[in-house]
Amino acid sequence: MQNSEAMALSAALLAVAGDLTQRIHAGVVARGFEGLRPAHGFAFTRLAPDGATATDLAAHLGVTKQAASQLVDEMVRKGYVERRPHPDDARARLIVLTERGWACTRAAEEAAAEAVRPWADLLGEREAGVLRAQLSRIAPHGPIRPTW
Repeated sequence: MQNSEAMALSAALLAVAGDLTQRIHAGVVARGFEGLRPAHGFAFTRLAPDGATATDLAAHLGVTKQAASQLVDEMVRKGYVERRPHPDDARARLIVLTERGWACTRAAEEAAAEAVRPWADLLGEREAGVLRAQLSRIAPHGPIRPTW
């Protein structure tokens, strides 16, 4: 692949990823979940299904523990998560989604489906499936992080 082709592919993938993030976020807001940023959604993906510590969340987001703690404080104030005693470590607190947090997560899933539906309309169901499969092959495994 030539450098210019690599740059064109990189630019297209980055544009699609940025647009997708914004469409999901807009869909969540349209469903009544205000006061959130896309970073909250990335945190929710780590907290579901069993919760996490602030240290786990920091590693997942690629931020300091202090930054993760501030994000958790904000999500607690907004009613999306709560802190509970950790079942295996008396020194740690487990951060779990509240019912509001789970409802927001479901809204994000709906928004994601809505955001990618035009891809299938444009490409056709078969090609959209091929795209999903090919991207799954090259996508890095591990946390999906926001681009800070």
